[in-house]
Amino acid sequence: MNENKNAIGRFAPSPSGIMHLGNIASALLAWLDARSRGGKIVLRIEDLDPDRCSNELAVKIAEGFKSLGLVWDSGWENKPSDKYAQSNRTELYNDIFDILQKRDAVYPCYCTRNQRLAASAPHQADKLSDFGCKCRYLSKLERRELEKAGRKPAWKIKAPDKIVSFTDGHYGKFSENLSDTGDFIIKRSDGVFAYQLAVSFDDMDMGVNRVVRGRDLISSTARQIWLIEELGGKAPQYCHAPLLTALDKRKLSKRDGDLNIDELTKRFSTEEIFGLLSSYLNISDGKPTSAEGLIEGFDWSKVPKEDIVIK
Repeated sequence: MNENKNAIGRFAPSPSGIMHLGNIASALLAWLDARSRGGKIVLRIEDLDPDRCSNELAVKIAEGFKSLGLVWDSGWENKPSDKYAQSNRTELYNDIFDILQKRDAVYPCYCTRNQRLAASAPHQADKLSDFGCKCRYLSKLERRELEKAGRKPAWKIKAPDKIVSFTDGHYGKFSENLSDTGDFIIKRSDGVFAYQLAVSFDDMDMGVNRVVRGRDLISSTARQIWLIEELGGKAPQYCHAPLLTALDKRKLSKRDGDLNIDELTKRFSTEEIFGLLSSYLNISDGKPTSAEGLIEGFDWSKVPKEDIVIK
């Protein structure tokens, strides 16, 4: 059997805003990556942060994918307790957390940083990494005293002195010593599990073996590979993609409302949107087309490595 037929990619949107052109580009590349191999797509809703995410936005994002023809084979269905929504997977994450605790791989951190960021985009959570956080070396007595004073800890991974190497499907070879990045949060002080643990376990648990996402997430890859292997799984093949940016080189964002799907679909047909994206991504001639029409001939070697400025 052709191993490509076993390819399983994923859409993993965070329902924190209306989908924009950059989100559509990442979803299209993930879809083409899987479909060009005869593989499947899973939809997972990454709604870890209850303050930023809503079911209403998750529904809107899923409807947006469907309207564009970016259909998936399994995953989220907007049902109570659906296990493809991260907000419903806390018990599973607790089991993984218990395993890591038993291995003495984590420690409570009482630092007064804004740990809420740890459940949002990983490039934000990276700012919370610590090089030898002092909490790692607190005694049991010191921890008790902090907790008596009302301090609730977050929990961090003890980043090992270990080199993790991988070959990205688009950008090539990378190597990183995890201790250089520092310890990182996997559970917030309010009990919400953080991005790094959730996404690593979910990809492993859902059988995802092809991950396509923006190149700004490359910095998370070594940690996720380590976590997956630490939990007995096999890491996916990662393919990072160039970012779509505004003229000022700022990454398109849901928060700023950049080229959101509502505005795009008012101005352009689905075929025109994919024609535009295919031109930006250099995977076709830019003529109006469906997503299906881009499968044949899709090749990562055509996709630029530099970020793409939207004019």
